[in-house]
Amino acid sequence: MDVDFLLIGQGLAGSILAYRLHSAGAKVYLVDDANPNSSSKVAAGLYNPITGRKMVKTWLADALFANIEPFYGELERALNQRFLYPTGIYRPFVSYEEQNEWIAKSADTQYDHYIDKVLSNPTFPGVNDSYGGLLLKSSGYVAIKPLLQAFKTWALDREILMQCRFSVDTRSRDHRGYWKFAHICARNLVFCNGVAAGKAPFFDWVPFTPVKGEILTVRQDFCTREIINRGVFRIDMGEGLGKVGSTYNNRELDLNPSLAGKKELLDKLSQLIPAGVQEITDHQVGIRPAIRDRRPVLGQHPSEKNVYLFGGLGAKGVSLAPFFSLQMRDFLISDKEPQKEVNINRFFKYI
Repeated sequence: MDVDFLLIGQGLAGSILAYRLHSAGAKVYLVDDANPNSSSKVAAGLYNPITGRKMVKTWLADALFANIEPFYGELERALNQRFLYPTGIYRPFVSYEEQNEWIAKSADTQYDHYIDKVLSNPTFPGVNDSYGGLLLKSSGYVAIKPLLQAFKTWALDREILMQCRFSVDTRSRDHRGYWKFAHICARNLVFCNGVAAGKAPFFDWVPFTPVKGEILTVRQDFCTREIINRGVFRIDMGEGLGKVGSTYNNRELDLNPSLAGKKELLDKLSQLIPAGVQEITDHQVGIRPAIRDRRPVLGQHPSEKNVYLFGGLGAKGVSLAPFFSLQMRDFLISDKEPQKEVNINRFFKYI
């Protein structure tokens, strides 16, 4: 079978890029190793416009967040599966100074799309919010596991997905220069397989800095419609369950749930929501494909002209994927270069 693009990895990056390319009329095929511990399959899927300890507007927020809900809504309809959950995020203040700072910021029009309310008094029963907090809009989460399962079904129905390990080298070409793998002959290879792409011979010079993340599902006498987020996030899953995360560990990169990770999450959760945890029903681990400068990486191999990389989405993959998959699609189809902050050519000096 001849195809235009063979995509390696059916995580969030590969699935969304495949959908973009297929919708544009390209012939696409995917290969995936069905790893249950891939970062996409265990991620909580938050999209949050105000992030970090300093509570700042996330990088490229206006461009990114204009795409998030329209795109995932379109994908829900295409896959006939619900996975988009627009939900307010409540971030308690830690001081009166922070409260005053956000009262002032709320008058700034650049925050109009993201601030729902600035609350100066405790408002959420069961939350440690002595100084009030910031209620955000244009936020929520994407349930990535059902998204990927629905996309897998969609791709299998169209016979454009193979589940197996992928291996190819510079000799794996036919007389036309097409890449050969199993019954597929592809004009172009696109690596979308997270940290594994950095272990492949084509992209072993890209400065991936993998980060281990752990997430708990807990049973707790607490419920709210909003996501509570300060130090850790808690997404209410209904029936007394909440998803709590996440840790950031760039030293220990195994896939084993750790006692230290569990303790860190439970300690931070107790500071945010004092209600005791009755039971831990799940403890998941994934390795995020972060890049040294914390920006995605898009583009073409410097010498292998039909080999590409789309990755490095890291912890904000749900927010980044809709916008940058468009840039990657336009580069692959129309040769329109990605913007410089994410262009792979910024790392050519490391080869």
